[in-house]
Amino acid sequence: MEAKTTHSTPPASLSEVHGSVAIPTNSGVLRRLFAFAGPAYLVSVGYMDPGNWATDLEGGSRFGYALIWVLLMSNLMAVLLQALCARLGIVAGRDLARACREAYSRPVGYVLWVVCELAIIACDLAEVIGSAIGLNLLFGIPLLWGVVITAVDVFLLLYFQHLGIRKVEAFILTLVATIGGCFLIEMFLAKPDFGGIVSGFVPSINNESLYVAIGILGATVMPHNLYLHSALVQTRAVGNSSANIRQACKYNLIDSAIALNAAFFVNAAILVLAAAVFFKNGIEVNEIQQAHELLTPLLGAKIASTAFAIALLASGQSSTLTGTLAGQVVMEGFLNLRIRPWLRRIITRSLAIIPAALTIWIMGDSGSYKLLILSQVILSMQLPFAVVPLIQFTSDKRVMGEFASKLWVKILAWLAAAVIISLNVKLVIGVLGDWIGGAAGGVQWYHYLVILLTIGLGALLLYLVVQPIFKRKRAVEATAPLFVLPEPTQVSYSRIAVALEATESDRTLVERAMALAKEHKAELLLVHVADGMAPRVWNKEAEDHEVLADEAYLERLTTDITQRGIVTRPVMGYGNPPDEIVRLVKAEQADLIIIGTHGHRAIKDVFMGATATRVRHHVEIPVLMIRV
Repeated sequence: MEAKTTHSTPPASLSEVHGSVAIPTNSGVLRRLFAFAGPAYLVSVGYMDPGNWATDLEGGSRFGYALIWVLLMSNLMAVLLQALCARLGIVAGRDLARACREAYSRPVGYVLWVVCELAIIACDLAEVIGSAIGLNLLFGIPLLWGVVITAVDVFLLLYFQHLGIRKVEAFILTLVATIGGCFLIEMFLAKPDFGGIVSGFVPSINNESLYVAIGILGATVMPHNLYLHSALVQTRAVGNSSANIRQACKYNLIDSAIALNAAFFVNAAILVLAAAVFFKNGIEVNEIQQAHELLTPLLGAKIASTAFAIALLASGQSSTLTGTLAGQVVMEGFLNLRIRPWLRRIITRSLAIIPAALTIWIMGDSGSYKLLILSQVILSMQLPFAVVPLIQFTSDKRVMGEFASKLWVKILAWLAAAVIISLNVKLVIGVLGDWIGGAAGGVQWYHYLVILLTIGLGALLLYLVVQPIFKRKRAVEATAPLFVLPEPTQVSYSRIAVALEATESDRTLVERAMALAKEHKAELLLVHVADGMAPRVWNKEAEDHEVLADEAYLERLTTDITQRGIVTRPVMGYGNPPDEIVRLVKAEQADLIIIGTHGHRAIKDVFMGATATRVRHHVEIPVLMIRV
């Protein structure tokens, strides 16, 4: 039965590593902290990717230390938002993408998915260009060929993913340590003005620095990291008790604070380096290669340029792997579509390589730097569409129970969202005004198209903000499909379990199950797994509208089938459908299970998994799989 249901839930994102890291129960604080440490370090890589380098270098070389406060503000926002993501994943058992799919209508979910995919492509674009520049600086490989080589490195990095999540985390941590070590060397050689650094923490901005400041914001608070972190925390086998959940939230907050402050050090070091070396000498950096070339003569040490290039290559490669995971989470979460990670990565990487290669081919190497800056602004503009749902989900007691955000957390989160939204609105108005005003021949048709698209995205953002206020609870009876049951025919067996999806496809399953039960006078078990956000945490105690709808659906079917002379009993489960189906079948001692499959064939069968396949490998009774 391919997980494609209305109420029952598909396997969690990154299911191959879901719950794979055990948490020691009787151990000291350090051992438990070590067990939880990891997800935030994977996420922190996105906060120091090549896109950050471009915005930090431009900010430091053009405005000196003046934009350090933007980095600090962005980092504080990042710690708060990533902590909320971790809480959503731990408490509700949902990544942010999947929570959006379940909370919003299908058209809204599709639009949010497209916007998020554009952000991931923009991020991947920065990683492609950054890795290509690193290869160029270290080995002299032409930038265009470096872009092509990055299409191949995906297979090497996916190899690490198959070694297990802890191996991936160790690999990423090694690259992060390499980046940090390189910039310690750079700071020692640059000898920055500490008085200027302190003054940079005082907020100040003008129209000229706004574009760069928003780029820094977009490069620091990465939207796809919000989706990724809420999935990565679920790799830890956290229990369902309140004490275990509270412990997990605490240790993940510590993990986020340590990892993101390390990322802040790297970003601040890049900006400070640019201010101390380039701004001080009146040099405005227009590309990363220029920064690399000038470091040696200005600092008087060749190791400065070498360390810079090594750190850049490590940054691009580490970001590539986290981009792979983020793309997988977003596709699975928004679309409930599961394809092989290598195929998912090739698709995303191709979408990044094509514009990167074309830009370098047409505009030359200098065009790569402009593309890096633009990619970070795109990331910043996508942020509100991830931040607003995140704040709403983590503030909702129906989703989070006792772990819903406190009032002061809500205030801080909405203030962060307000800053992000207001900066983006100002940027969009300014950029559109300059673009249209400076166009030769007056306003053109495509100007109207861009304006309409901008208005549409603004309307979507407004909808996301006000939707929870006007959302009405759906009636319980309206959520379950109704259909006329056919007269059964005879088969055999003594106790038959049938796994139901609570969709129209149940008609076929129930028809076959009734035929077998009628033929052999068997007891029929109607098995259904409720896996909304509340059941994931509270199990049987959950009483949200989806659970009530599921129970009403099973009771109605039970009554209808019983009236036809078949002994029937509803059996409800709560949790991950494949695991719960196996557990319930064993507990009820069924001797046959009927389960639906959606009939993937050929290439589709290679790329997509199936719940039925997982169930049949874990039960010892016959499994009758029926195409629905």
